[in-house]
Amino acid sequence: MFFMLKKIARTLWGDFESRVEVQKFGLLASIFGLIIGSYWSMRIMKDSIFNAIIGMDYQPRAKWLSLAIIIPIILIYNRLVSSYARHHVFYFLIGLYAIISFGFYLGFSSPVYGIENTVKDPYRLIGWAWYVFVESYGSLIVALFWAFTTDTTKPDSARRGFPMIAFFGQLGNIFGPWLLKAKTLGFSNSAPVVGICAVLMIITGLLFWFFMQVTPEEQLTGYEEKGHKEHQEEPGFFEGLKLLFSQPYLLGMFAIIMIYEIIVTIIDFHFKSSVAAVYTSELEVNNYLGNYGTWVGIISMLCVLLGINSIQKWFGIRSSLLLLPVLVLGAVLYLKFNAQSILIAFWIMVFSKAVNYALNQPTLKQLYIPTTKDTKYKAQSWMEVFGGRGAKAAGSYVNDFAGGFKVKYGIVEGINYFLTFSSIISLGLVGVWLVAAIYVARVYTKAVKNNEVVC
Repeated sequence: MFFMLKKIARTLWGDFESRVEVQKFGLLASIFGLIIGSYWSMRIMKDSIFNAIIGMDYQPRAKWLSLAIIIPIILIYNRLVSSYARHHVFYFLIGLYAIISFGFYLGFSSPVYGIENTVKDPYRLIGWAWYVFVESYGSLIVALFWAFTTDTTKPDSARRGFPMIAFFGQLGNIFGPWLLKAKTLGFSNSAPVVGICAVLMIITGLLFWFFMQVTPEEQLTGYEEKGHKEHQEEPGFFEGLKLLFSQPYLLGMFAIIMIYEIIVTIIDFHFKSSVAAVYTSELEVNNYLGNYGTWVGIISMLCVLLGINSIQKWFGIRSSLLLLPVLVLGAVLYLKFNAQSILIAFWIMVFSKAVNYALNQPTLKQLYIPTTKDTKYKAQSWMEVFGGRGAKAAGSYVNDFAGGFKVKYGIVEGINYFLTFSSIISLGLVGVWLVAAIYVARVYTKAVKNNEVVC
């Protein structure tokens, strides 16, 4: 069994140094696959349930609410990773999210407060709470997993193991929204699926505990610069924010993360508003978006299998970082001239997400390797959690103009005017994205070559 796994791993990702290295990344990849599987299922339900209870027109405001609430959550998260072992923090957070998920399952099952009540009302607080909950899960748990992984992995090992983790993530991305759909499982709405996700979270925590028990200490050692000592003083709540705005390298990474999220948030709102206009029931919206989520996973996995990760091996990290902004630029322009087609919006979103997950995200995670623990845990949480939410809030601010254009010019012309307006903004942002990608790639390459810590 191990020989077969090692052979497959060598064929796809290169020669691993030892059996324990394959075991390490095999377990981490399985954990990540479960995280992504449950997250993508909830991510699809986030929109279908929110639309059923509140209404899709309020989605931009939900993203603003997520930004406001994520700030105190980050402060608590930073306190936890400052005071306790990282794996203990993971146990606590995954257990807490499982308990809260079960609470949502009970709430959504209620005929009065849940999905069976088909009267959309912005004062139904459970819809807002659900949206924020799913957004925070995707940010915190994924960020904590990658912070732990980059902190316990050396650069050479990361080049072999991170694509494996990304591959299993795509499997979770495929099977999560494909299997965990109310219509597929024979339910009348998504409430029972929320309960199933709670069970998956518990299983994820148990598998992470098993990983810590069987992984040798030498496999949990990360990047170290000779003579460098980690900062030993207990960091304050805002240390990660100070690091972020004092280091050009981190600001470059921050720009890459934010600009992608801003542009994709604009396209995503256009796509999901179109879906909500065509399909009326929560079950059908969930089923359609579930198909979208599955195709994101399929295309991502095909990208990995066809060697998209080899772009970095052949052409370097800069080429890996430059590919996505070029593709997103083409997607924005193509959507502008095909605004009325829900199918085109569907495939643009699929490919934008797929290339991000298969290539851009693993590449971005590698950029954290030549950094200190404070940067990995504190600055990364601000960049990926607050930055991601902030970017989505900024994109949602642009989306708020969509309603005004529709009122002023009518639905068809309003959409055309809105896409012209948003395309101009996107073109400028892509220019900044390209500059930031070139800069951080140069700094990373120099640091790894000279065995240095960037910040």
